[in-house]
Order: sequence, then structure tokens, then C-alpha cells
Amino acid sequence: MTIASTYQRIVLASRPRGAVLPENFRLETVPVPQLADGQVLIRNHYLSLDPYMRGRMSASKSYADCQALDDTMIGGTVGEVLASRNARYQAGDFVGGVLGWSEMGVSDGAMLRKLDTSNIPLSAYLGAVGMPGMAAWYGFNQIMASKPGETIVVSAASGAVGSVVGQLAKLRGCRAVGIAGGAEKCAYVVDELGFDACIDYKAGNLEQDLEAATPDGVDGIFENVGGAVLDASLARTNAFARIALCGIIAGFAGADLSIKNSRLLLINRLTLRGFIVTEHMEFWAQGLQELGALVADGKLKYRESVAQGLASAPDAFIGLMEGRNFGKQLVKLV
Repeated sequence: MTIASTYQRIVLASRPRGAVLPENFRLETVPVPQLADGQVLIRNHYLSLDPYMRGRMSASKSYADCQALDDTMIGGTVGEVLASRNARYQAGDFVGGVLGWSEMGVSDGAMLRKLDTSNIPLSAYLGAVGMPGMAAWYGFNQIMASKPGETIVVSAASGAVGSVVGQLAKLRGCRAVGIAGGAEKCAYVVDELGFDACIDYKAGNLEQDLEAATPDGVDGIFENVGGAVLDASLARTNAFARIALCGIIAGFAGADLSIKNSRLLLINRLTLRGFIVTEHMEFWAQGLQELGALVADGKLKYRESVAQGLASAPDAFIGLMEGRNFGKQLVKLV
């Protein structure tokens, strides 16, 4: 196999002030490095775009180090080993890693995992059988701990994380109510994913529609949005409801994230827990095995929005932050 001498990558050129703009990124052509002992050269096939990246672009203190300027943008990837000086990997292996917004990458193998594509599509390892799926699995099983017959509410229900949460809930015997933006997304959540109901927050009747869809109240909330969406869900909680706070994407668009129904945290004795799924790696083997089996058996459905070529990544990411994507947002690099 002939290996190219150069590849393209996208770096963070400047930090966004408010909304992310195309000029915050820069496309570069760089040489393919020589491998040292223990290293692996990978040709990335797909790049994952995820909301957490917006937080990393900021210089403010957070749960993880901020994205360095002029460095390859962080991001999960799946691809094929082109060359290896690591005994655990050989050319032709499919692997998942965090090689960023780049056509190629070099790894020491520490953050790689081999992927079996015989029953699971390669791209699914960035979605339902990857970090988003694990966020859904962990929040639902370890924080919400929902029981059969309970009602759960999932915001961003058509997205890569929320779509998995609702399906896991239905498999558990729960009533699953989604919140999504637009009639098309809500129809998909109900008709394809099997949720019991889905509220279109863009219709302007969020509180009343959510009340109608949760006649027995809410026992668990999986929150990806924050702000008014979380507030509406809090208003429907039963005593001792559990809230898994996975994301607050509304904040990146400048929305008010204050919780007006905070008194219900006390009145209903609620448990609200934020989590970062990469801090709970001890659960990943179990979770990924279960998610992979569900996908392979056709019991867990997912949808992808796929942008073509590395140069399309900035616009695709901006679209993700604006809610233009439908399902998991990927960039196809090969």
C-alpha cells in the first residue's frame, strides 16, 4: 500500500466569541510523520462532531483542558491502520480513537480500541456504540436507574445521545417522552424510535404539551439542553425523580440557563447529577458490549447526518450547534 506523504487537518485558529464562525478554524496540509517504536499510523474514515467541542474552544476553566490554538481540533475518529510499529496492531485493523479533525493520525496505541465491523457499521462506533451511546447508557442506568412503568423525559431526543436513552427506556418498560425541535424530528422520535410521545419545543407550547404527555408525572429526566427545556421538565417531576445532566447546549447559543423551578429540587426531593462519561471508563466495556449487541440485533436504531470531506467539518459543526443536524453528526473522510 502506498502511503501519501502529506495529509490535511483542521486547527483552531481563534477562540469563538459567542457563536462559532468558519474563521475560527484553519485547514492545513502537513507531512506524514515517520513512526517511532510503538506507534501506529491511521487513516481516519469518519470524524465525530459533538457539542462538547464548543466548550473546549473556550479558554475558561472547565472539566477538561481547553483546546490549544493552532493544534488539531479534538474529536473522536474511526479508521484503518495503514502502518504499525506496535505489536498490538497491524495494517488493515479498524480502530477507534481520538485523532481529531484530521485525515490521518499517529497513536501510541494507548487510546485505541480495535473495532469489529462484521455486524456493526464502522460509523456506528462514533454514535450508538461509541461515546454518545455510552453517555446515554451511563446516565440512564447509573443515574436515572429507571424502573419499568416509570415515565422519563429526554431532551434533544432525536440526537445521538437522546435517541439511545429513549430506546433503552422502552426496552426497560418505561414510558419515554422526548423533546425535539420541529415536527419532522418529533415524528421520527415516535414513529421510528418508538417513544410514546415527543414534544416540539419550537411549536411554542412546551409546558402545556409536556403536561399532556406526562399525565402521571415524570420520574426521570435525561437533560441535554438546559434552560427553559429543563425548567419545563422539572415542573412535571414526581417525588424522588432523578435527573441525569449530560449537556446544556442551550447555553452555547446564549440562552438563559437559570432554573426558575429550583424550589422543586427541595419540594420533590430530586436528585440532579451532572456527569462526564469519559470519567467513568470502568463501565465502558459492559456498556459498549450491551449497545453493540442491541445494534447488531436491530433492537437499537440510529440516524446519521454525514458531511463529505474534512473541509466541510466547520460548517457541519456550526450546523450541529444550530440544530440543523438530524441524528449523529459525522464527517466522512474517505
